Amino acid sequence: MHKTKLPLTTWFWAMYLVAHDKRGKSALSLSQILNLNYRTAFRLMRKIREAMRARDDQYLLSGIVEMDDAYFGAPRKGKDGRGTTKEKAVIALSKDHKNRPAFLKVKVIEKVSIDEIHRVAKACVKPGSKIVTDGLNTYKRLAEYGYLHESKDYYKEDKNTFLKTLHNIIGNIKAFIQGTYHGLSSVYLQSYFEEFCFRFNRRGNPNEIFDHLLHACVLADPYPVP
Repeated sequence: MHKTKLPLTTWFWAMYLVAHDKRGKSALSLSQILNLNYRTAFRLMRKIREAMRARDDQYLLSGIVEMDDAYFGAPRKGKDGRGTTKEKAVIALSKDHKNRPAFLKVKVIEKVSIDEIHRVAKACVKPGSKIVTDGLNTYKRLAEYGYLHESKDYYKEDKNTFLKTLHNIIGNIKAFIQGTYHGLSSVYLQSYFEEFCFRFNRRGNPNEIFDHLLHACVLADPYPVP
């Protein structure tokens, strides 16, 4: 909100609408509701999502962390599977002592590789944590980087239980992006992941999400948006 020309009430309404709509709020929808120019609404949403990112980046996943990769958007050349040209991301979910979802992080990666998996683990997961993955080779060196690593062959496991919660969340993320942000540019994909995660990570107290978001925006550094 640094040097903002918008009334603070407009900011607060935008935060409230974003916080309390689990489907997300597009810039177009926000511009219509708050009677704003589309570009103004777009810049406002980018600033809010940046504050979400800055807040959640303060936390590292710990304990037992499930991790997998997923693909988003339409393939540019018709490929599928791990050779796809879709946008790629790593999804990491920590579990509490009752094996319930605790905290979620999603990071865009250039490709599914050992280096990219290590980069995401280093940025998101506390050293010494146990990371559970499928048997893909790109995950097998996690133990070399200070993590306890447990891998299983997905095709030999009970698909109704192995990484089930994580895969359900991946499905929800895809529905969130496809349902609200049609034709989403890959340039902004990470910021939409930040929005989903911020709301997911505070789902236990839905009536307090606005308070958390306001707090995050007040504490965030100024974020210039052209």
